[in-house]
Amino acid sequence: MAGQVAHIFRHPIKSHGREELTEVTLTEGQTMPWDRRWAVAHEASKADGSEWVPCANFSRGSKAPGLMAIDAKVDDDSGTVTLTHPNLPLLKFDPDGNCQAFLDWVRPLMPKDRAKSAWVIRVPGRGMTDSDFPSISLNNLSSNQALSQRIGQELSPLRWRGNVWLDGLGAWEEFKWLGKTLRIGQAELYVKERIVRCLATTANPNTGKRDADTLKALNDGWGHQEFGVYAKVTKTGKIALGDTLQVL
Repeated sequence: MAGQVAHIFRHPIKSHGREELTEVTLTEGQTMPWDRRWAVAHEASKADGSEWVPCANFSRGSKAPGLMAIDAKVDDDSGTVTLTHPNLPLLKFDPDGNCQAFLDWVRPLMPKDRAKSAWVIRVPGRGMTDSDFPSISLNNLSSNQALSQRIGQELSPLRWRGNVWLDGLGAWEEFKWLGKTLRIGQAELYVKERIVRCLATTANPNTGKRDADTLKALNDGWGHQEFGVYAKVTKTGKIALGDTLQVL
């Protein structure tokens, strides 16, 4: 079946908001521009911004579900980020500058029994993806619908914090792409691995409250807790809404 690009998202600050786009230029060997450009280290983190480190070093939705309800918008010229949340006032700040206002803003969303958010880091040259290589996450709306039907409630695609969403495919067709190169718009990507999912996906992205056991549904229905795939950009090019997918 032919697939088309239905949604494109970037997540400027890891686990702290998403922004929908109509098009983006992907660059060979790099993450999506502005995606996970910054990450929020907690007080027990070993991250210092010098290199990629695993997600356990950061404040994230699996531990603090309230973070899942944040929306973000980047000013590409100034680098400032605007964050909104249903229970908090709007915040506009520069993640490369003094982040105290941000740390104060996000504090009410952090559980009392978790390490506090302490500082914001940026690793030059790459986004802080969960994968140890610069990745683009590809997701399938039909797989999301299949899981929604099993759970018995409509699941927002925002739960999965994906970069590119494709429509017009069979459910779980994306797992057949492992080891293959895809062409989407002008870009080409090599699919490296499935994405193992965490508790962040159990939180409603409108409310920040856990309301769906996505992991149990995946395990009971399909014997795994994987959703979507990680791909590496192998050819620079622009992708846009409506672009078609080709498996090369």
